[in-house]
Amino acid sequence: SGNALPLPAYGVVCDIEVQGHPPIKQRARRVPLRYLQKLYELLKGLLNSGLIAFLDSPWASPIVIVLKQKGKDIRLHIDYKRVNTVTAIMQYAMPLVDDLLTELGHYLSFCSLDAASGFWSVMMPLRDRKISAFVCALGHFEWFRMPFGLKNVPMIYQRMIDNALWGFVQPKGGWKR
Repeated sequence: SGNALPLPAYGVVCDIEVQGHPPIKQRARRVPLRYLQKLYELLKGLLNSGLIAFLDSPWASPIVIVLKQKGKDIRLHIDYKRVNTVTAIMQYAMPLVDDLLTELGHYLSFCSLDAASGFWSVMMPLRDRKISAFVCALGHFEWFRMPFGLKNVPMIYQRMIDNALWGFVQPKGGWKR
């Protein structure tokens, strides 16, 4: 809530390579009754925004309800632990924060980008939607956009950012120092 759904990014999709592993279908975990109404509202918002849809997939990962900071609202997490164990790791070099910070002195200016809901700008191909499926007391759903929790999501997102910023980032005086 509070963030608009980002436009879909072009040139990148969330590919979940499970190396031919048969589908993993887990049962829904119990959700305490006091959180069911909040879960319903959260899922209704995700459905209305087009982030998720009802599905009957051979894949299903259970949800985990986590309380937000003040304990009044909930956050939806999906336990992709079993899916992640069969997912091939993507080979992509993630920048190290220490390397980025030590190089700051070589740049004329820098900025920060607010990437709220940024993962949701990456589309899910049909095959991968089924693998991203989750189940709870209120139904079985699939993601149309990239969810949190899958093994390669940070690398996919970093690749998208690197592609978007390519050509804009260079040291003071250009590359010849």
